[in-house]
Order: sequence, then structure tokens, then C-alpha cells
Amino acid sequence: MKKLLWSLTLLGLTLLILLPVNGMVEFDEMEWFTDFNGTKMFQTESDVYSDAKFPMVGLTLIQSAAAKGAVCLDGSLPGYHFHRGSGSGARNWLVQLEGGGWCDTIRNCVYRKTTRRGSSKYMEKQIPFTGILSDKAAENPDFYNWNRVKVRYCDGGSFSGDTKNKAAQLQFRGKRIWLAAMEELMAKGMRQAKQALLSGCSAGGLAVILRCDDFGNMFSPYTRVKCLSDAGFFLDAIDVSGGRSLRRLYAGVVKLQKLETTLPKDCVNRLNPTSCFFPQNLINQIKTPLFILNAAYDSWQIQESIAPKSADPSGSWHDCRLNYAKCSTSQIHFLQGFRNRMVNLVKGFAKPSKNGVFLNSCFAHCQTERYDTWYSKNSPAVKNKGIAVAVGDWYFERGGAKLIDCAYPCDKTCHNLVFRG
Repeated sequence: MKKLLWSLTLLGLTLLILLPVNGMVEFDEMEWFTDFNGTKMFQTESDVYSDAKFPMVGLTLIQSAAAKGAVCLDGSLPGYHFHRGSGSGARNWLVQLEGGGWCDTIRNCVYRKTTRRGSSKYMEKQIPFTGILSDKAAENPDFYNWNRVKVRYCDGGSFSGDTKNKAAQLQFRGKRIWLAAMEELMAKGMRQAKQALLSGCSAGGLAVILRCDDFGNMFSPYTRVKCLSDAGFFLDAIDVSGGRSLRRLYAGVVKLQKLETTLPKDCVNRLNPTSCFFPQNLINQIKTPLFILNAAYDSWQIQESIAPKSADPSGSWHDCRLNYAKCSTSQIHFLQGFRNRMVNLVKGFAKPSKNGVFLNSCFAHCQTERYDTWYSKNSPAVKNKGIAVAVGDWYFERGGAKLIDCAYPCDKTCHNLVFRG
């Protein structure tokens, strides 16, 4: 059992949050807020704890989904959380796709059926809306009064599969869940949207990239439609053993869920299906405006792609993998190579004016849904511009949407993640 340790030092005060993680390391903003239970949160102004309350938003199951075969891994109904907009935001919509890893084997997916990542039976009845989902102007100035939706993730394949495994009683219906959710939201008013933004974190951020043009095509040409991928830019990277650990994981997901039939055709026509699950091979073909937000030293990718235990049998990367401050000079050099590759891969994507980029040199993962990283006095910043401001400037075309940080250790605004073994 590992525990995720979130460490933030504020004027001498260190805030530590422990999250138990079962099996593969999974960064999960939901579990982070479950520990707080929607109440405890520090105040950035005085750097002390407060009893700040976040809006708790109820779960809605999509009752029409069963007839469409749009079900979770275990066959249960998919769901979403919806907080209706008001005033000037009443006809604007923000749809957030939940993240939470993938399952790449029958065994992993069968286990996942017993969790909220594979069944709505285990989903929270209410969740807090924070960060980009917040309803407070002081915490979310550009989107606080929009219609805000969080679509729950229970298919294990980034909302992309459309098959099943009868023997294991597994339903891989992510693409149908996506369609069923969008149809229901359209009927609830999204069809008349003046502005719309599709966002998501981690596996949800990858789903944003995969579904971005589908989302854009749902609206009138007079609707401003854009997409935001947070921590979804997973690289096809070489690990510390010279292998490709994440490619092996993705190959399992693609094969198990038969994603070759649902991945973008223009990619599958030129590359193998597994390559078409990697954002680097997709982003330059996306027509809808897209913003890529990522930590250049993505903590999940360090844990599970660059230096997973399977690629480090001697354990030489153990301490570095858990805590960036314990990395040797040669290990930091290796991680700088990963950052350089990420920077190079987004350069071409960033050239069109419609696209935006925010790459900060932090050891982090998912930065839009957390109150402290999205919009607060000490939020991470690049060139003195915080994440929420950068995203807002890009979405509303106020300028300054191409932000790439200098290399570690130059950024002193990071909220870095470390682990306890």
C-alpha cells in the first residue's frame, strides 16, 4: 500500500495530506477532497486552516443509458453531477470529464468493477465542486456562474471503448457513455449554449483530446467551443530501463477494449492503434481550439511511465520516484530529457493562434480542480500568470496563452507532490 503525500510549505507551515492508493498509483482529486469532506481548507491570505465550505453537488444517473447500452464496467448506469448556471453564465456550459487511470487486463477491470471507477453503485452521492468547478467568483472568476458538469468515469478506457467481454461480464462502453451524457445535457439546455468548454484531468484529460472534435461538432458554428486538457498529455516515453512502460499499459487497454475501431481514423490510417492513444500523435489534427495544461515533470508519469518499479528492479530510482528532492544529479538529468521532449512536442501545436499551452516545471498532476492550484494568491504561475488567468485569457481571447516554464528548479510557485512508501 502506498500513500500519496501532498506537501505544500507556506511561510513555514507545511500542509500534509495522506491518501491511500490501491494498486497502481492513481492521482485522484476526488480522494483528496474526500479526506477534507468538503470542509477543511487553508486560507492563502493567512496561511491557516479554515472551515471553507464548497458546494456539494448531487449525482444524477442517466436513466436512458441502459437502453442505449451506455453502461459502466459492471453494467450499472453512468452518471454526472450538475450545478446549474445563473445570470450572465446561464447559457454557458463547462463539462468536466473525470479521470482515474485505466484498466489494461481482465483481472484489473474485474477489480475495478468493485470501485467507483467501474460502477455507479460505489460512486459518491455528492461531491464538492472546487477549482474550475467552483461557484464563487473569488475562486473561479471566469466560469463560476456557468452551468458546470462533472461526468463520472466508470469505463476504464477514457470514454473510448464500445465492446464487451461476456466471459468476464465486463462492459467497455465508454464512447456510449460519452454520447448518452452529451445527449442528456443537450436536452437540459446545452444545445442553446453561447459558450462551451470541455475539460478533464488525467485520464479525463486524455479523453478531452480524444473527444474534443466530437464535442465541437455538437454545436452551432455561432457557439464558442473549446477544450482544456489538464494532465492529459501522456508521452510515449522511454523508461529508465530503456523500455516503454506506458506503451505496454496502453497496448493492453487498446487491445482489451478493441479501441482500433473507435480511435480517430486519420491517426489509425497512418499509425498503429496504440500510438493513437497517445496525445502527441493526435493534437496536431484536432480542429477545435485546445489548451494543454501539464506539469513538465508530471508526477504520475514519473511514477508509472518513466520510473515504475517494473523498470527499476534494483530500486535505484525508489527515493527519487517518491520525492523529487531526493533525485541524484543524473536522475534529474534524465527527467530534464523528459521535460525537453514534452516541450518539443507541443511547440508545433502551440503555433496556431487558436491553441493554448501552460507547461509549468512542477512535480504535479492535475491542477484545475484544486482550489489552491487553480486560482489563489499562491497558485502556480508561469511568467507571473496563474493557471486560471492563463486559461481564461486563452478562452476569451484576451492574449498571452503560450506559456512554457524554464527548467527545474527555477519555478518557486510549484505545489509539488511527494510520496511516502
